[in-house]
Amino acid sequence: MDLLKVDRLSIGYGPNKRLAKNINLALKSGELVGLVGQNGVGKSTFIRTISGLQPLLEGEIYLSSESIHSISQKSIAQKISVVLTGKPDSLNLSVLELITLGRHPYSGWLGNLKKEDKEIIEQSISQMEINYLVKKRLFELSDGQLQKVMIARALAQDTDLIILDEPTSHLDLKNKIEVLQLLKKIAISGKSVLISTHEIQLSSQVCDQFWCMDFGKEMLIGKPRALIKDGTLQDYLHIPKNTLI
Repeated sequence: MDLLKVDRLSIGYGPNKRLAKNINLALKSGELVGLVGQNGVGKSTFIRTISGLQPLLEGEIYLSSESIHSISQKSIAQKISVVLTGKPDSLNLSVLELITLGRHPYSGWLGNLKKEDKEIIEQSISQMEINYLVKKRLFELSDGQLQKVMIARALAQDTDLIILDEPTSHLDLKNKIEVLQLLKKIAISGKSVLISTHEIQLSSQVCDQFWCMDFGKEMLIGKPRALIKDGTLQDYLHIPKNTLI
């Protein structure tokens, strides 16, 4: 079954600022998908729209066969976890406190944690391999460490779909590779993962599909290596064909 299905979707900020239209696609369990395209093409808007954070202009979004219009915000938060760009508002929180926030769709804002909540938090920390960081404050972390903590919070939310906006931006090469490999492991475990990324070369090694956006064009969908090998991706994104080989 498709965890996410998009039908004839148009996104943007009103009829006078439509960024993309007629988007049709589906995301299945266990897939890691990379959303690629130039700056300003609408990748972040697309992510916010399918996450229920921004109104769509036209079309429909389905989460596990349910229209997003018929689902409460609490239910959406139990189906999709989102890691956007930017740092948390308070960097004085501990790593454990931030990850615990991922349980709010289940525990409420009073944060009354049950045994199951604590077990899921512990599993999320272990899965991201950050046990050694739990007592640190966020301001003490490197960019790479903070990104892993943000992903752990999304894991603690225990959703079938995790969406990340530029999860490797501002990271050095070592941390880019580590984060992408951890996201691949998350997908292999059965969750669906969608990332927007400019790291085409690196993400092509781990992504099952690319969803490619360009101004005024229908979305290009395919397997990364196949799109790169025959030059389709390079033509679509207006980059030299030998760039990604």
